Amino acid sequence: MALVGKRRKTRQIRLGQQSIGSDAQVSVQSMTNTRTQDVAATVAQILALESAGCEIVRVAVPDMDAALAVRQIKERINIPLIADIHFDYRLALASAEHGVDGLRINPGNIGEERKIKAVVDCAKAHKLPIRVGVNAGSLEKEIEKRYGATPKAMVESALANIRVLENLGFYDIKVSLKASDVERTVEAYRMLAPLTDVPFHVGVTEAGGLYAGITKSAIGIGMLLAEGIGDTIRVSLTRDPVEEIRTGFEILRALGIRKRGPELISCPTCGRCNIDLFKIAEQTEKALLERNAQIKVAIMGCVVNGPGEAKEADIGIAGGDGKGILFKKGKVVRKIDQDCLVDQLLEEIDSMTKDAEEINGKKS
Repeated sequence: MALVGKRRKTRQIRLGQQSIGSDAQVSVQSMTNTRTQDVAATVAQILALESAGCEIVRVAVPDMDAALAVRQIKERINIPLIADIHFDYRLALASAEHGVDGLRINPGNIGEERKIKAVVDCAKAHKLPIRVGVNAGSLEKEIEKRYGATPKAMVESALANIRVLENLGFYDIKVSLKASDVERTVEAYRMLAPLTDVPFHVGVTEAGGLYAGITKSAIGIGMLLAEGIGDTIRVSLTRDPVEEIRTGFEILRALGIRKRGPELISCPTCGRCNIDLFKIAEQTEKALLERNAQIKVAIMGCVVNGPGEAKEADIGIAGGDGKGILFKKGKVVRKIDQDCLVDQLLEEIDSMTKDAEEINGKKS
């Protein structure tokens, strides 16, 4: 039985060089947590996100200094840049003039129609899409008074904001409907999906720290993607945003939607384990984040059962007492000093990747 249902058909928009919606692949994005005015720190974080596979990045623009800084940031990064705007429409105009690839606004909190029209006209002139960001915690007062902070209210807010933009002749729109819990988030997206062909950015907002955030995001985003709902995703964690990218791609991998880089499998350890497998697995996982080889890598704690239990892996290591082994497809290749296990594993992966690239190059 298929794990993922038929993808919801939407209009397609462009965010820089990134296509979103329709038949475009589901993209993984994040948001910086640096002060946008600190160009060096923001660029450094975005470049780290790029290395992890981030495909779209958003920065907060709380004031004019941040809006003016986006040009310098944009010049030094390689992925589409979105300006996150609240309340002050002039920040959206300045961000657009200074080179961002897209705007995230909530038309309902921008204010009177002339201000919204000014943003729309500017977005049209610069060919920028707009994300309507609906959040259960910041709904329009009249909608919340009528429906409460419910999925119905989130959908009504989204539809109202879409109408505002489309009545101004603007259609390059995507929408997010986020709450801090899985139930309201999933229900809101399900309710809106048959009512519009606008692409969806999916995520559970304010999901929490590492454990709560990953759990809520995996369930919420995973449920929606499995139903064919979702065109871009963000895992919201109170952590280094690189962790959001790692988690996002693991959700896509688990659903069989996309694969990026090596897949890591590792044993949970038991009383037979005589090495610091937690540390080794963490080091390996971090190093693999910047490698693109489509292989399965195993980290096992027992040299007796490790290779056999992980025989489906392309390559792996298993530890012993001061010694370990490197194996491929369940076959032992050689013994290695424990201190060198991770380094030699990575060297072997890089060698395998190089060989595969050379073979593919000759074929082409």
